[in-house]
Amino acid sequence: MLFVLTLVIFKTVFSISSAEDVQVDPNGYVMYCPCMGRFGNQADHFLGALGFAHGLNRTLVLPPWVEYRPSDVKSHQVPFNFYFDVKPLEEFHRVITMDKFMEELAPTIWPPEKRISFCYMSRNSILNKGGQKEADKGCNAKDGNPFGPFWDTFKIDFVGSEMYAPLHFDVHHGSTAAKWLKKYPPDKWPVLAFTGAPGSFPVQEENRALHRYLKWSEPVRAAAMSFIHKELPNAPFIGIHLRNGMDWVRACQHIPETKNLFSAPQCLGYNNEFGLATPAMCMPNKEIIIRHLRKLLKSSNYESVFVASDNNHMLKELANSLKKNNIVVKKLDPGNPHIELAILGMSNHFVGNCISSFTAFVKRERDSRGLPSSFWAFPDERMAKKSMQHDEF
Repeated sequence: MLFVLTLVIFKTVFSISSAEDVQVDPNGYVMYCPCMGRFGNQADHFLGALGFAHGLNRTLVLPPWVEYRPSDVKSHQVPFNFYFDVKPLEEFHRVITMDKFMEELAPTIWPPEKRISFCYMSRNSILNKGGQKEADKGCNAKDGNPFGPFWDTFKIDFVGSEMYAPLHFDVHHGSTAAKWLKKYPPDKWPVLAFTGAPGSFPVQEENRALHRYLKWSEPVRAAAMSFIHKELPNAPFIGIHLRNGMDWVRACQHIPETKNLFSAPQCLGYNNEFGLATPAMCMPNKEIIIRHLRKLLKSSNYESVFVASDNNHMLKELANSLKKNNIVVKKLDPGNPHIELAILGMSNHFVGNCISSFTAFVKRERDSRGLPSSFWAFPDERMAKKSMQHDEF
């Protein structure tokens, strides 16, 4: 199924890239490398970049998604429209895919001799010239992986660096946008090419709502719908995300010393107004998971559970614990994170990990469509019990 999906999507990408010629935007362009983290992090950064480009009134160049495969040392660059439809984004702001920009516009408005990389401060690199080491204090936009492979995909080399500090990306407040325009007018700087995303992780609260314009490509949607119809015929169903790989076990060890780890603001608030992260939120045990699911099963006539996980799907444990409820428990086999995200987004109720950016993607999508979601061990069960005791008293 995945092989067929790949062929269909590439045909879709080709057809989109072969559309009519585009006009030059006199307001300029924003370009960046999504070089920090995997898909969940890149999605947060993308929403920030979209908000930034909108704030500066520049067209956003849609970068490919950076992917890492165990068999390859270098990263792979997957076209933006491989996974997402471009047209919904155009309802909010002007965008163009990077391959289209480089093929049709870059030779004229951004020729090789004018390609400057932007960074907040220098990314020091040690160069070896004539056997002597010398420090290069520019942006060094192509140093390392995925930086080098990303720009090489489009045959981009930079002739200089521009450090934009103390400017920042928060164009929602104050006069930040005006300062960017004054320092980098589009007639002199038609392209702002950033070494990293002009956005934050986790995504700024002001940019969360932009997820409503991020729509799966038709092939991804079709693959998700096909799985639901074939494997989860007894609708409605619950979609759950279990983050429990070894890297996550190590990350959760930082909970006691970190107030708002990774995507925790999605449930705890950006200022921890809804509490602090707990180990159970980060790594819920079997009892917490089963208890949460049983509560949901009592509230509605769910008949299936779809599980997405980076490691242990707990299929047997869930099936055995929920057998009295005649619940069907399924996973996508072979796994595909993007199709899994689409399936979770289509579930009748979603339960995710408060700390995970993978969960955050699903939660934002569902929020934009008014669909219900919840988190493992949140609100904190101890606080909930105390609240109940207080109310009863």
